[in-house]
Amino acid sequence: MVEINGRYESGLRCRLTHGPSGTTIETDAPADNFGKAERFSPTDLIAAALVSCMTTTLAIKTRDRGWDFDGKMRMRVHKQMSADAPRRIVALPVEVWVDLDLDAAARAECEAILAGCPVYKSIAPEIATPLTVHWAATGK
Repeated sequence: MVEINGRYESGLRCRLTHGPSGTTIETDAPADNFGKAERFSPTDLIAAALVSCMTTTLAIKTRDRGWDFDGKMRMRVHKQMSADAPRRIVALPVEVWVDLDLDAAARAECEAILAGCPVYKSIAPEIATPLTVHWAATGK
């Protein structure tokens, strides 16, 4: 169990503290919802959690294969919000670029690991989460 403590500061901004490390982050409401958009919004953190979890999980699960992803992987997610009320995330399309020459079986294994990370598996099924992996060796 991880404890995260928070405090509402003002101006639609919150400060959150990660219990184990003491690290703090701030969130801000998005500009289209009365905020200043000077920090990640709470829903931005969901998108950020998704791509960082996917790539971190891949690195963890493939350590024993000798595949070195250090500096060879980047990711992008486009958070899409609903146009109607209530505001909610409706899509989180993810793209991952991997600059590593792996064979087809290894690429398939990596793609399954990316799509099996805890955050990916925790997102409600009605949220579209398409995943595209671009492999340097294949030009895909």
